[in-house]
Amino acid sequence: MKSGATPARILRRLTLRDLLLGIQIALCALLMTASLVALRGMERSLHAPFGFVPQGAMLADTDMKMAGYSDDSAYPVQKRMVEEASQLAGVMAAGTIDALPLSGNGSNWTVFREGTTDFRSSNGVMAPHAYQISPGYLQAANTTLLAGRDFTWNDGPKMPKIAIVNQFLAHKLFGDEPPIGRHFLGGDKSRYEIVGVVENGKYETLTEDPGGAMFFPLAQGHEANTLLVVRSGLPPAEVAASLNRLLSGIDSSLPFVMRAWPERLSLALFPARIATLALGVMGLLAAMLAITGVFGMAAYTVSRRLRELGIRVALGAHHLQVMRAALARPFVVLVSGSIAGLALGVLASQLLAALVYGASSRDPVVLLGAVACMTVIGLIATWLPAQRALSVNPAQLLRDE
Repeated sequence: MKSGATPARILRRLTLRDLLLGIQIALCALLMTASLVALRGMERSLHAPFGFVPQGAMLADTDMKMAGYSDDSAYPVQKRMVEEASQLAGVMAAGTIDALPLSGNGSNWTVFREGTTDFRSSNGVMAPHAYQISPGYLQAANTTLLAGRDFTWNDGPKMPKIAIVNQFLAHKLFGDEPPIGRHFLGGDKSRYEIVGVVENGKYETLTEDPGGAMFFPLAQGHEANTLLVVRSGLPPAEVAASLNRLLSGIDSSLPFVMRAWPERLSLALFPARIATLALGVMGLLAAMLAITGVFGMAAYTVSRRLRELGIRVALGAHHLQVMRAALARPFVVLVSGSIAGLALGVLASQLLAALVYGASSRDPVVLLGAVACMTVIGLIATWLPAQRALSVNPAQLLRDE
């Protein structure tokens, strides 16, 4: 008793069992941190700036070539789809695009600065994502037009070729100078005038770095691939039924699939969801193992030192002194393992960032959450041993001796 439970003595008495328990707690803290990082990233991915707003939009995906249309013959039907869909009750905007962002079906096209004569890809500015859209698509997708104008049906093949670019591509081409009215050369060596600039977005994956994108008018380059986007404040089922009747009335042989845009994004969110689920399950199992390990050590320590604790209580030791004598070693192991696990969780943030959009273990919410979880684990694991230590009856122990 005279030696007490000093920190130096506690460290000297640490055994292999303590080391193994510390490693177990460190892994628990690591997985707990990773789980919170993934959950936080998942929350951000659901509210990420995609460059479009999927909520409130219905998609009608059709393959016009299966109905016998060519790229040129499909254009009048596409125009009719957009115009009639725009007139449906409750519809705020409608438009078509040849491939949805984040669908994995987009294409890239190398762009060159005006005046370029050598069109090798190495001389290009970059190869941004390229989309062909109808008038009304930007409104239907709720993509913000930052400068310039949208396309119209008058932007036909006899008019000068035009394009809308995103902020990233505009800055890459012209720096801080206004891009509206400026020109660039496409992969077909044609000269395109920039008539609009839209916000940046996500085009391949949620975790991609900012990249370029450009949009071309459907009227200037007919494309049979058609995704009709309809924005409405009505329930999705009601919008789908109206679109079904409309498209069947235009051409009953057209195959199409109706789906709300958030549902279509489920594939893009699949890696984040799987990572979150897997890490959450592993974090829960690790927490159970940590509770079991810390509880076992604390209970074993208290049981071996009951006589000493009884003598301390008989000599007038306070509850805090009894707790320190009984649980100092489990506490040191718990704190050491937790600190090591949290440090490993911070180092693992780069790997998680590749799977989950916006994942960062340096987020204060994540760090505070991990500390809170480990604190709760410690309280749960030591509650019963602590109660046993505080309920020691010195008289009963001495009689038993």
